[in-house]
Amino acid sequence: MRTRVIHSDPEILSGTPVFVGTRVPAQSLFDYLEGGETLDEFLRQFPSVRREQAVAAIELARESVLADARPA
Repeated sequence: MRTRVIHSDPEILSGTPVFVGTRVPAQSLFDYLEGGETLDEFLRQFPSVRREQAVAAIELARESVLADARPA
């Protein structure tokens, strides 16, 4: 069983998906990367997010993209 790195709770930022144990929206990671920033810069700006969490979120996104690309 995989540890959850992102969750949604109606009591935290109105249910916006955040990194577990933080109030940092997962979308922030993707916004940073899309804007050309590095993972290290994201982690400097959001020190409550652990590197392992950010890497796991990127891996989950990769797995989702690859799964969607496979023929049914």
